[in-house]
Amino acid sequence: MNRCEWANSNQLEIEHHDEEWGVPVHDDRLLFEMLILEGAQSGLSWATILQKRNGYVKAFDNFDAVKISKYSEKKIEKLLQDPRIVRNKLKVNATVTNANRFLELQKEYGSFNKYIWSFVGGKPINNKWKALSEVPASSLESDDMSKSLKKKGFKFIGSTTCYAYMQAVGMVNDHVVSCFRYSEVIKLQSNS
Repeated sequence: MNRCEWANSNQLEIEHHDEEWGVPVHDDRLLFEMLILEGAQSGLSWATILQKRNGYVKAFDNFDAVKISKYSEKKIEKLLQDPRIVRNKLKVNATVTNANRFLELQKEYGSFNKYIWSFVGGKPINNKWKALSEVPASSLESDDMSKSLKKKGFKFIGSTTCYAYMQAVGMVNDHVVSCFRYSEVIKLQSNS
């Protein structure tokens, strides 16, 4: 079975690749979760974040943006002592900031899903990469997304992070064409 070469180093990466990566996500809670995890990954490996993902779910109230938006300084200090997450003060504070901005966008657009998917015209982009080396770190769409999110006050949301986010939530299908998931993800797109 051929899979993208980045996803062969450990079981968590294999499962994430085989079950989630590239599948279109339209659920606001999961879109928020992935946005926070991609920001936390900045400067680290995705494998590190996958290992800590369950810890993040527990530490951050299952990514309930309403609860996170109300975190006190005391709660933030407690999180900075929690080994289940990346204990970076800027990233933890950014999670609280981003929860507040996320809720504002939900209110403004009716859903975060409606806002975030507008950067790809509401439908996934299916790339046709033959090798991992062809996959870009960013795109015009991720540049636009990053600029818009920054303008709205989001943190840890550069273009590279936005592109990784787009890949994770299925806004782009960057499975290489020889990967067994490439065509499966295309089929799943019609169900989303």
